[in-house]
Amino acid sequence: MSTTEITKAPNTLLGFDFGTKSIGVATGQMITATAQPIAAIKANDGIPNWDTVETVLKEWKPDLVIIGLPLNMDGTEQPITQRAKKFGNRLAGRFGAKIAFQDERLTTASAKEFIFDRGGYKALEKGKIDSVSAALILESWMESYHQ
Repeated sequence: MSTTEITKAPNTLLGFDFGTKSIGVATGQMITATAQPIAAIKANDGIPNWDTVETVLKEWKPDLVIIGLPLNMDGTEQPITQRAKKFGNRLAGRFGAKIAFQDERLTTASAKEFIFDRGGYKALEKGKIDSVSAALILESWMESYHQ
């Protein structure tokens, strides 16, 4: 589901878990095939503060940006799928970012489980869930890239 042709292996990655109220952000790198949650960017009906997005892109200078693609369990698209694609296309258009999409089914549930296992119910903050989801999306993309 790549939007941009990848000509060489990317080193630094940024991942986004698109949501209408919050967009999780994580960074990853191919050498270790690991990802780390960074933060969540507040969104207003899916529209982030583009200055904040630009700051994150300038700080991390990713070779590739991976956007989670929310799909139904049967693989079909849902209304938010098109909005996530639009967000990815805006990243490419506004900032010249190379982008790819990654199936994100079950990442939010996995993120909640991961956080709960480490900190209990009180640790389940929305921003933390979104940024951990973004990290899981990145790790999933890296696994599929290496296959």
